[in-house]
Amino acid sequence: MEQMLKSKEMRFELFHGSEGPRRGRIQLMRGAIETPVFMPVGTRATVKAMTTDEVRDIGYRIILANTFHLDLRPTSERIRDLGGLHQFMHWEHPILTDSGGYQVFSLSELRKITEEGVKFLSPVDGSHVTLTPERSVEIQQNLGSDIIMAFDECIPYPCEEPRCRESTERTIRWEERCLRQWERGESGVLFGIVQGGGNAGLRRWSTRRTVELDFPGYAIGGLSVGEPKDVMKAMLEASVEDLPVDKPRYMMGVGTPIDIVNAVEMGVDLFDCVMPTRNARNGRAYTWQGEVNIRNARHADDAAPLSETCACPACAHYSRAYLRHLHLSNEILGARLMTWHNLFFYHELMEECRQAIEDGSWDGFAARVRATFKT
Repeated sequence: MEQMLKSKEMRFELFHGSEGPRRGRIQLMRGAIETPVFMPVGTRATVKAMTTDEVRDIGYRIILANTFHLDLRPTSERIRDLGGLHQFMHWEHPILTDSGGYQVFSLSELRKITEEGVKFLSPVDGSHVTLTPERSVEIQQNLGSDIIMAFDECIPYPCEEPRCRESTERTIRWEERCLRQWERGESGVLFGIVQGGGNAGLRRWSTRRTVELDFPGYAIGGLSVGEPKDVMKAMLEASVEDLPVDKPRYMMGVGTPIDIVNAVEMGVDLFDCVMPTRNARNGRAYTWQGEVNIRNARHADDAAPLSETCACPACAHYSRAYLRHLHLSNEILGARLMTWHNLFFYHELMEECRQAIEDGSWDGFAARVRATFKT
């Protein structure tokens, strides 16, 4: 009988591939995660428009929640005292929480970065808040996260080399502090984050230094912040080439189908992005026949589903004409059905990723995704 894991323990097995596309499994205290995997984003302890039962029934076994937003409201201490994030949001499977670094980055002029951490004005009530590496880890352990992310400084694109180097080096020092704080706590598996902006040399340096700290897993951060696709690819290559084969790799905040396939091809195991849920609320659906903009007038009299090949509830029971009517009428059901469909598609995308790696049909599968979503 396999031994039950403790909260701060993780096992990672690779079944197929060591270079290029990898098929594996992450085992945590709250369950197994088949990789490569996409994690729906539940920023404020909810995947927008969906219940956790619905997310689970699609097939997801890990979701992402947001350290920054949950500590501002309702506070991590309140969630802790109510039994932790899993009980709070009725989700029994693993949860990954980001560190708050990207959200602080997005505050732009409202923040001040020092060696201590980041000082900013709360977007909730305007109060002064300081987020340090220690506090970030403390918040995530209050929440009871299964995978905790180290606190990093996200670098804008473009960024001058001196500023980029200063930030990259600071992230390493912050990661060292995160490790010390994590060791004092009782829960979660801590992942380090590779930074370096759009500078390949700094990316490689950051990878080597982060690996020296010996985290259980590693993330590639600071991409999809406005850089061209060729720069994203080059920075991802520079970031992963020195990562250990036997630990999971997570590409943060990147999520078009083509971006995911390209990253899987370079050996990445985990992904998250708001794209499927946000685009759904804006009337855009992903299908194996390409993207659908439900707002387009040509769908007004279309009795067909979003996709004839999709088994999600939206496609099983409702027409494009009905979905367009809901969307233009700002009906909540429209956002729910479109979100349901997109999350269903992304889960199917990752299932097919895993199957293609297992049966050796990766090249054909990747070509199909690229041809479908090339525009």
